[in-house]
Amino acid sequence: MQGFLKEGAPGRADAFAAEADGLEALRPYIRVPQILDRGVQGGKAYLRLEFLRFQGSGNWKSMGQTLAHLHRQAGPRFGWHRDNYIGLAPQINAWRDDWAEFFAECRLRPQIELARKNGFGLEEPDLGILKSHQPQPSLLHGDLWSGNAGFTAEGPVVFDPAVYYGDREADLAMTELFGEFPREFYDAYDKAFPLAQGYEERKHLYNLYHLLNHLNLFGSGYLGQVEATLRRLR
Repeated sequence: MQGFLKEGAPGRADAFAAEADGLEALRPYIRVPQILDRGVQGGKAYLRLEFLRFQGSGNWKSMGQTLAHLHRQAGPRFGWHRDNYIGLAPQINAWRDDWAEFFAECRLRPQIELARKNGFGLEEPDLGILKSHQPQPSLLHGDLWSGNAGFTAEGPVVFDPAVYYGDREADLAMTELFGEFPREFYDAYDKAFPLAQGYEERKHLYNLYHLLNHLNLFGSGYLGQVEATLRRLR
């Protein structure tokens, strides 16, 4: 089988292990690349994945239905059995029973504290919109933007996950952050697994996590979006 090779410094071995772990968790419910090999060799960490031939477009209705099926897979609590990575940044997945607590302590607070260390004077947002929101812990892709989803001749595929059990709205929110998926995706998802009232406001809180991560990774070019989101949440 033809492979696609990812390589990095030996310190990236854990990130590749986390990626492989996430792909295996998703595999029963949605198409992901097969894992061919991983390890450290010749002073480099590597992950070899199945090479997939992507098409320019595909069946977005099927993508929406498949994601809804993934999100119906419920976990025991919010979190994951190991920490992993969101892009190049560590992602904390300590188990919590309460979603608002998990999102505050394992998502927003670490990013805001890092932003302050990086010289950005940011305040934590009010999480009041989560107080009465009690989602099930759904199996999430965790980094679901348009660059991590596509189509082969066989149908929808996702890759580069940051898997955990969380509010499924967090996955949906990110699909809107860097260019929305086509309308038929959202219509099919909502028909298969309707969203709760209040998503249109909560999605900005969930996307704040990813905007903060980009601010910390790539610098002040994302500061305007972070500040605008914080103002909206206030």
